[in-house]
Amino acid sequence: MSDPTHGWEAVAGRFAAIRSEVGADVVRRWAADLPAGGSVVDIGCGSGRPVALALAEAGLAVSGIDPSPTLLAAFRRALPDAPAACETAEASGYFGRRFDGAVAIGLLFLLPPATQALVIGRVAQALRPGGRFLFSAPAVACRWTDTLTGRESQSLGAAGYRVLLAEAGLRLVGSYEDSGGNHYFAAVG
Repeated sequence: MSDPTHGWEAVAGRFAAIRSEVGADVVRRWAADLPAGGSVVDIGCGSGRPVALALAEAGLAVSGIDPSPTLLAAFRRALPDAPAACETAEASGYFGRRFDGAVAIGLLFLLPPATQALVIGRVAQALRPGGRFLFSAPAVACRWTDTLTGRESQSLGAAGYRVLLAEAGLRLVGSYEDSGGNHYFAAVG
């Protein structure tokens, strides 16, 4: 039986308890290029800490999508006025609207390559023209077992993501690294 939460519901309490502020600095730097008061969807938002909160503190209108009911309940407590949907990134309706930006931190590499491509395509459709997309994945193509969920993870690497982004009508424009050594890709539509 397939787990639509990709292992996150089973570890939701533990994840929420140990999630650090690592990555918030990258999100803040990336968000500086968005329009003041712009809209951002946090895909795989988890509890909202630290990513969605950093976006809200930057003055952006944040919406959250996560398939884990436990993590989404924590997101709603952290950001009670933010629209939130309990659904997967690949099946989301993205609130039936378009956004100035989208973030997917700690998500894509947990998905099989074909699903990663599908999600990138769905994100591209949910962005306004010129919209920005930030996601995390190792810079080199590799496979590993996620230490928290125990699920196989796969980064397609910079070359692989450049191809998928281009196929979706997005262009890779930069990258970041956070204080924990995690890599982020930045794209624009």
